[in-house]
Amino acid sequence: MSDVNKTIQKWHASFKKGTDFDSWGQLVEAIDEYQILARQLQKEVQSTNSSDFTEEQKKTLGKIATCLEMRSGSLQCTQSKEEFKLEELKKLESIIQNILTYNKEFPFDVQPVPLRKILAPGEEENLELEEEEDAATGAGSTEAFPPRAPGTLLPRLPSEPGMSLLTIKIEKIGLKDAGQCIDPYMTISVKDLNGVDLNPVQDTPVATRKEDTYIHFSVDVEIQRHVEKLPKGAAIFFEFKHYKPKKRFTSTKCFAFMEMDEIKPGPIVIELYKKPTDFKRKKLQLLTKKQLYLHLHQTLHKDS
Repeated sequence: MSDVNKTIQKWHASFKKGTDFDSWGQLVEAIDEYQILARQLQKEVQSTNSSDFTEEQKKTLGKIATCLEMRSGSLQCTQSKEEFKLEELKKLESIIQNILTYNKEFPFDVQPVPLRKILAPGEEENLELEEEEDAATGAGSTEAFPPRAPGTLLPRLPSEPGMSLLTIKIEKIGLKDAGQCIDPYMTISVKDLNGVDLNPVQDTPVATRKEDTYIHFSVDVEIQRHVEKLPKGAAIFFEFKHYKPKKRFTSTKCFAFMEMDEIKPGPIVIELYKKPTDFKRKKLQLLTKKQLYLHLHQTLHKDS
């Protein structure tokens, strides 16, 4: 048996193991299996020296990885509206098995996971350092919650008496080279003073509208914790990311953050800072002297 067939057989066994765990209700094991397999498929997609698969087949493998991420996301977030069901995932088993001969349209309208999903914490910064000498390092842990598939924003939490929930509409970001950014999106996280995640990290879908020095998002992000339960010193971070074709990875261009005393209904405009993202907020450097910012609109929902 050729190496490529052995690889496919291994993937199929892993897929079967994950869906078996899933159907038995062993969700932790299923999530682990799905995420390991998604990572293996993504590595294959990224590999530049592999000629085992055509570009089209790699695209299909990337889409299968997205579906695995979406299913594990559904298992982790039980109130998710956009649930990706086990029955749907099982439709992909024969595609994995027959990847070398599969030539039909993919059954789900998904996109391959952005390449950054495979980069371990700190790896992206290392790639960035080779490109430009950044003295600072992005401090803080992002491992408390597993990565989510791109564009999978979470629904609003159930309301609780006397508690407030915050919806942040990301309206637009001002950048001098806005028109040149490829596949731009935002990663939103809530961190404590030590840079540790307090909530699941969320990614917006890719923004499609650009004009002059603005990229328009017009997307609502539901903060996954009641405002009253956010610890003192916490902050909400917005990382602007875009794809670099030359480097073949998704890079953080700049970031912004909002502290607890800035949570109030209505519009807010916040400054942009140079990468790498400093979740501890110790060494902040403004991105530009120009009048370019991140434009947000906040809505508080209170259950009286």
